[in-house]
Amino acid sequence: MTSREASPVLLGGTRSGPDTSPDRASAARPRVALVGPPNAGKSTLFNRLTGLRQKVANYPGVTVERKSGFHRTAYGLVDVVDLPGIHGLSPRSLDQIVTRDVLLGHAEGEPGPDAVILVLDATRLESHLMVAEPILALGLPSLVVLTMADELGRRKGQVTERGLSEQLGVEVALVNARAGQGLEKIERFLEALYTGGEEVRACPVVVAAEAEVGPRGRPLPVVDVFAARRARAQALGQAAHFQAPTPSKLTERLDSVFLHRVLGPLCFLAVVVVVFQSIFAWATPLMDGTEAVIATSGEWLAVRLPDTWIRSLVIDGVWLGVGSVVVFLPQILILFFFLGILEDSGYMARAAVIADRMMHRVGLQGQSFLPLLSAYACAVPAILAARTVEDERDRLATIFVAPFMTCSARLPVYALLIAAFIPERPLLGPVLGQRSAVLLGLYALGFLAAVGTAAILKRSLLRGKPSPFVMELPPYRLPTVKSIVARLLDRARVFLRRAGRIILAVAVALWVLAQIPQAPGGGPPPVADSALGAMGKVIEPVIEPLGFDWRIGIGLVTSLAAREVIVGTLGTIYGVEDEDETSLELQEALRQDLDLGSAVALMVFFVFALQCMSTVAVMRRETGGWRWPILQFSYMLLLAYVTAWGANALL
Repeated sequence: MTSREASPVLLGGTRSGPDTSPDRASAARPRVALVGPPNAGKSTLFNRLTGLRQKVANYPGVTVERKSGFHRTAYGLVDVVDLPGIHGLSPRSLDQIVTRDVLLGHAEGEPGPDAVILVLDATRLESHLMVAEPILALGLPSLVVLTMADELGRRKGQVTERGLSEQLGVEVALVNARAGQGLEKIERFLEALYTGGEEVRACPVVVAAEAEVGPRGRPLPVVDVFAARRARAQALGQAAHFQAPTPSKLTERLDSVFLHRVLGPLCFLAVVVVVFQSIFAWATPLMDGTEAVIATSGEWLAVRLPDTWIRSLVIDGVWLGVGSVVVFLPQILILFFFLGILEDSGYMARAAVIADRMMHRVGLQGQSFLPLLSAYACAVPAILAARTVEDERDRLATIFVAPFMTCSARLPVYALLIAAFIPERPLLGPVLGQRSAVLLGLYALGFLAAVGTAAILKRSLLRGKPSPFVMELPPYRLPTVKSIVARLLDRARVFLRRAGRIILAVAVALWVLAQIPQAPGGGPPPVADSALGAMGKVIEPVIEPLGFDWRIGIGLVTSLAAREVIVGTLGTIYGVEDEDETSLELQEALRQDLDLGSAVALMVFFVFALQCMSTVAVMRRETGGWRWPILQFSYMLLLAYVTAWGANALL
C-alpha cells in the first residue's frame, strides 16, 4: 500500500461533496503526469481526459511548454500534466530534460506528480516497453495505458492485459483514445487517487537495474544497456502473449513513394509548395477581413470617444497597435493547421527524414526545414515551430536564422521601392520581367544569408558534435478534428499573449513621441518638429552614408514595430493621403529624395535588418533571456548596414 492508499486525499478538510471548482485547493488535488514515447497517442488521451479544460504556459526558468488541465471524477478534480515525449531518462533535448526533472521532482517551481499514466503504443509494444522500465522504476503509483487498440486488432495483433499487468505489477488498460473506448480503467485509477483503491499501486520492484552493471560495478556501454533492455522488453511481451501486428499495407505503400530517393524529395517539394502557397493564398482574405474588422471597430469606437488625446491614444496607439499583431493571426492558424495535419498523420516524421539529407550540409537537421519554410509568412510562428527540433544547438540556430527568410511584412516595402525605382523590362520574354527578377533576388538574398549564418553558427557559437538524427516512423493515421482545433486554440492564445504585450508597448511609445512637444496653438506638432522627427534627425548622420535622410530615419524607427509600418509613416511625412505601396504620389515623392543607389540600399537593409519587435519578443521567450535576441538584432543590424552601404556605394 502506498501512503495515498492508506490516507485518501480530502480537499479542504472534511468532504461534504465532490469538488467542482477548477481553482479551489488546486495545490491539494492529486496530480497525474502523462508520460510516454513520442507519437504514442499521449496528446490524444490528454485531450480526451481534459477536453477544453486546458492551459498552456512555460515551465519555470525554461522555454518548454507546460500543457496542463484537469479531469473531473466523482470524488473531485485531478490535475493532469502532459509531459513532452521521451525515449528514456537519459534525455537529448530540452523538452526531454524537463520531463525527466518533473518526474524526479527536480524541476524548479514544479511539484512532482503523485502518480503516472504511462502511455505506450500497442502496435509497437516491444520497443515502447523499453521506456516503461526506467519510468516504473521510479516507484510512483502507475497505470500503463496501451493505445491504438483498434489498429492492433485491425492488423491482427494481440496482447493480454492481465499477463502484462502481472509482469509489471501495475494495472494495464488497452484503449482506443481517439474513439473514447476502454477508458474505464483510467477513470477508476483517477478515482482511486481519492479513495485509495487497489488500482493505485507502484511497480513492486526496481526492474532489473542490476543487469545494467558490468564487472566491478562499472556501468555497461550504452549499446549493451540498450540490448539488455530490449531483451527484457521482448521477455515482457512474450509473457503478455504479445503478437506483433502485420505491417500496415497503407503505410508500406505510402512509404514506398514518400521515402523513395527520387520520388520522396519530389513529393516533399510538392508538400512544401502547397503549404507555402496556402499560407499566402488562404491568409490574404482572412487578413483583409481581420483588418476590416479592426478598422470598422476602431471607427465605431472613435465616434463614441471625446475628441481629446485620450481618443488618439486609444485609437492610434492601443487599437492599431493591437491590430498590427492580430492581423498576423490567420497566418499563424493556417500554418499550425498544416503542421497539425502533417504531424498527426505521420508524414512530418517522413518530411524530416527527407529534409535531413539536404539540411545537414549547412549544419542543421531536417526538422529545421518546415519552421524555416513558415518564416516566409512570419518569423514568429517559425520560431514557435522550432520547438520540434530536438537538438538544442540546432533549435537555437533555426531560431537565429529564421528572420532572414523574406516574410510577408517585407512585401509592401519591396513593392513600393521596386515600383518607384525599377523600370519594367522583359528579361526572359513574358516569363520573367526585371521587377520580378529584383523581387526574386531579394528573396534569394535572404535565403543565402540564412544558410551562411547557420553554417557560421554551427562552426562557432553552436559548435558541437553532430547529433544523430534518429526518428521512429509512426504509421499513417487520419488526424482528428478535435485534436486540430485544440492545437489551433493553443497557438492563438500563446501568440497573442506573448507577442501582443511588446508590440503594444512599442506602438504606444511611438504615438507618444509623435505627439510631443505640443504645437503653439495646441494639438500635435508637425512630424518634423515632434520628438519622433527629432529622433530621425539625431540618427541622420549615422544613416547618411547609406543615402538616407531624416525622413527615412523616422521610417526605420517606426518600422521596428512592424516592417510594413514604414509605408504609412513615409506617407504621413510626405503628406500623402493614399499612402499604400501602390500610391503613385508617394512613389514620386520618394524619387525626389532617393536615387537608385539609396533605394536599392533601403531594400537590402530590409532584407537583413530585424525590423520586428514581435520577433524579438518571441525569441526572448523561446531562448529564456535577452542574450540571443540582442546578439541576433545586433548581427542583423550590422549586416544590414554594411551591405546597404556597399549597395549605395556601388550604384
